[in-house]
Amino acid sequence: MTAGVPTEFIAPGPQSFDTPPIIDGVDWFTKPVLVAALSVVVIVWFFWGASRKAAVVPSKLQFAGELGYNFVRNSIARDAIGSQEHMKYVPYLCGLFFFILLNNVAATVPLIQFPTFSHIGWAYVAAIMSWVIYNAVGIRKHGAWGYFKHQTMPAGVPAWLMPLMIPIEFISNILVRPVSLSLRLFANMFAGHILLLVFVLGGEYMVFEAGSIALAGVGILTFLMGFAIAGLELFVQCIQAYIFVVLTAQYIGSAIAEDH
Repeated sequence: MTAGVPTEFIAPGPQSFDTPPIIDGVDWFTKPVLVAALSVVVIVWFFWGASRKAAVVPSKLQFAGELGYNFVRNSIARDAIGSQEHMKYVPYLCGLFFFILLNNVAATVPLIQFPTFSHIGWAYVAAIMSWVIYNAVGIRKHGAWGYFKHQTMPAGVPAWLMPLMIPIEFISNILVRPVSLSLRLFANMFAGHILLLVFVLGGEYMVFEAGSIALAGVGILTFLMGFAIAGLELFVQCIQAYIFVVLTAQYIGSAIAEDH
């Protein structure tokens, strides 16, 4: 760089999510893999520690574990699936919720600052897992043909409308759900992190690189706005974990329900 000449600002974009291998020669071991692995370790440690010495008067860790578990069990599984069937799905929904939550919140954790689900492959895997589970339990409950009718032939629809309704319901209930689940999660994590990078890196550039007092003042405001964006992103991260698991629970509930 020539003295006195500001460097060119490189705007954040898809290239900002290209993470190099953490260990040379191990191409698959990137930051998203590390964050996902760490989140599994934290979840296992947290619930193991919370339940290891369960007591009538809970410790702080036990109280926190019970609070998280009861939130998923009562506010998500029971409300979406029903009081008769929900308990068998709570372990999956609880693990899924905290896995997505920790990997989302990692975007605001210093030294990590990367949302795993901003790589769409991770969102696809989570959505496909849920898709397989709710279709499998539906087929187990109704049989293959019964489940197909359950998902594609709404009760009360005249027979002459069925040729129109069956493909619409099949696309909506069978094909679109995993796509919408994954894209919603991916898009929010990707867009939120891009927005945060724009404010933080843009503010840093205007303060340290632009070479203008006026731009430096704007850069300070922009950088401070980055903190507000980080708070908004943290809210979105939590909401998206909740939405993903609520929709999964609703899909399971609709798959095993008696009527469509």
